[in-house]
Amino acid sequence: MSLTLRTISREQHLAYIQSLPSASHCQVPAWADVKSEWRAENLGWFDDRTGEMVGAGLVLYRQLPKVKRYLAYLPEGPVINWYAPNLEEWLKPMLAHLKQQGAFSVKMGPPVVIRRWDAAAIKKGIQDQDVKRLRDVEATHIEPRAFEVADRLRRMGWQQGEDGGAGFGDVQPRYVYQVPLEGRSLEDVHKGFNQLWRRNIKKADKAGVQVVQGNMANPYDLDEWQRLYEITAERDRFRPRPKAYFQRMWNVLNAEDPNRMRLYFAEHEGERISAATMLIVGGHVWYSYGASANHKREVRPSNAMQWRMLQDAYALGAGVYDLRGISDSLDENDHLFGLIQFKVGTGGQAAEYLGEWDFPLNKLLHKALDIYMSRR
Repeated sequence: MSLTLRTISREQHLAYIQSLPSASHCQVPAWADVKSEWRAENLGWFDDRTGEMVGAGLVLYRQLPKVKRYLAYLPEGPVINWYAPNLEEWLKPMLAHLKQQGAFSVKMGPPVVIRRWDAAAIKKGIQDQDVKRLRDVEATHIEPRAFEVADRLRRMGWQQGEDGGAGFGDVQPRYVYQVPLEGRSLEDVHKGFNQLWRRNIKKADKAGVQVVQGNMANPYDLDEWQRLYEITAERDRFRPRPKAYFQRMWNVLNAEDPNRMRLYFAEHEGERISAATMLIVGGHVWYSYGASANHKREVRPSNAMQWRMLQDAYALGAGVYDLRGISDSLDENDHLFGLIQFKVGTGGQAAEYLGEWDFPLNKLLHKALDIYMSRR
């Protein structure tokens, strides 16, 4: 297949994404409006023979201070045929185009899964004292074609980003936890939960926990979300995003598709004690952000909320419910261990993506950025 790459309109880009079974929420055109501090461009790949669009990519450009040179970033993209034998013919024109646009370095995240571990394999790894990381556990499924993709990228001069040892060194997570829904009944999904999860769902129901949908266009719901989110940030020691970020995210994503983003609250005795956001692109549904109060944890609002979100994802016809990032640490003393422990309880599977890859178009500026980022 002979290919041509060119800038496309947002409408063309969205139409292409809508024609697919699913794509990353980081590759829909409206994601550019969420990341408003970056300049954005929509790219399309076309089959020269038929003129048909066969791939798309959202590029975010971040300018270097004081010079008109940019880092070009394609989060969890581009959306192309990654297993194509002529992968070079897809990526070479992209690099040439981005260089022309003033990019000194390109970062991308191929949406290619390399390994999967089911819950039983992970539990076994946790129980083994000699196992400290997910990568030390024998994978339940390996995708040989993913290794070929990695080899092709290396031969082209792409460099694999460091994962910082925990799978969080990339901008987007390398390790995620997913609950497959395709070909399963809701009863199967519920049976897949471990005993603790099933017990906690029952406990929440018995305590009268109600899960309701909210709306960030409503100032009260937005304030309640932000209140719970900031409590969580303080407890888990991370820097919270401002309220305006979530307001913008809600407005722009739902303007593109009225069912792109949802907000959920778990309520107990009239008080909102837990909240979460959900993103939907085709058959892929993500649990995106979570928040909870410091009290009333004994009524298990988070389990109740996840179960409701899973049921809603199922009702939408989703093939996968994605709980997003996990660390690859299986060490009980690691501060991120609780995250994988909670998600393993859903009986789903951990997936390792190829991670993010860099192509230095200007080695000197790329190196300078590396040094700057490591000192932050």
